[in-house]
Amino acid sequence: MTDDRIGEARQDRLLRMGEPPRDLGEAWRKLVWILPWLIFLSSPVRDLAAGAHTPGATAGGWAGLAAFTGTYLALIFRNMGRPFPQRVLVCLVAVLGVLAVALSLTLGSAWVGLFVYVAVVCGTAFPLRVASWTIPLTTAVMLAVGQVVGAGDMWTLVLLVLLVGFAMSGVRQLVRTTVELRQARATVAQLAANEERLRLARDLHDLLGHSLSLITLKSELAGRMLPAHPDKAAQQVADIEQVSRQALVDVREAVTGYRRPRLTAELAGAQVALTAAGVSPALPAEPDLTGVPEESEAALAWALREAVTNVVRHSGARRCAVEVVRRQTLDGPMLELSVEDDGTGGPGNGPGNGLTGLQERLEKAGGMLEAGRAGRGFRLVARVPAAAPGHVGSPA
Repeated sequence: MTDDRIGEARQDRLLRMGEPPRDLGEAWRKLVWILPWLIFLSSPVRDLAAGAHTPGATAGGWAGLAAFTGTYLALIFRNMGRPFPQRVLVCLVAVLGVLAVALSLTLGSAWVGLFVYVAVVCGTAFPLRVASWTIPLTTAVMLAVGQVVGAGDMWTLVLLVLLVGFAMSGVRQLVRTTVELRQARATVAQLAANEERLRLARDLHDLLGHSLSLITLKSELAGRMLPAHPDKAAQQVADIEQVSRQALVDVREAVTGYRRPRLTAELAGAQVALTAAGVSPALPAEPDLTGVPEESEAALAWALREAVTNVVRHSGARRCAVEVVRRQTLDGPMLELSVEDDGTGGPGNGPGNGLTGLQERLEKAGGMLEAGRAGRGFRLVARVPAAAPGHVGSPA
């Protein structure tokens, strides 16, 4: 439970792409990512601060610049999660373009850089099919305005506006894909949970339906036999006891199967846990578990979980490598799991309770455990039989 809370807290600290800020702190963090883009406003600010215009033109320039910046920030912030309605969006982008044209024509070539922001908004706010023609249109208008006011080095600005506009359009598609992928993962997880519930209900019905029906039938039969035939009633009660015990065994086996960890699932969980802890993971693809007994796989899955937990909690590592390989030994084919990190290891000198319990679990499955320092890090190796006991070793 502690690991889940740590993961949730870490997730809360992450900057969510494509979603509105949840609180004032996250709004400030998103603003920090946006503020560097305001570098292109330095030229208009210097132009107004130089005092080259009349007092009325300077006041109008400050007001126009404030209106332009406010409209730009409103479009960018609202587009993160709760975009404006389509008509309002088009009107605001048009206002942004009109302000860029008016300020550039009235105050000079230092204001032509405002068209960069118009292209950014076109790329982030409009769909790709609309952005594909509004960004070139913005570039053409900027080129025309630049020719009128006599701006120099226009082709550099043309290239910049095109690249920035289409780059932001690509970022918008990336954010949209990320949001859709997050939603798809949540849906898949929900469907998997529902399917698991249905499977558990189906298996319990199959296991207990016949047994409970038989117990009910024999109980009624024993009740009818009890006054006249106590010996036969006792036999029915003995049958009820036997059926009940077998039903209990079946339920325990079913529950044990559901609780048994799977190596593939633990590898996926290790990927998430290591990444969330800031450790660079190197994990294998889905291992070949053909012929591996379920007990061996479960023991290896427990070993992987314990090893990754130690890496995340105690090691202070920057990278962690996991390998799953088959080896032929004198004792027969073995499945070997190795987890190696470059951390400093946990506190204390001897093995902890986790490694001690893991060693007992592996020995029960016919395997073994090796753990200790390896170079600058720590290495854990767990081995379990890769075949059923009847197939281990040679026929001789």
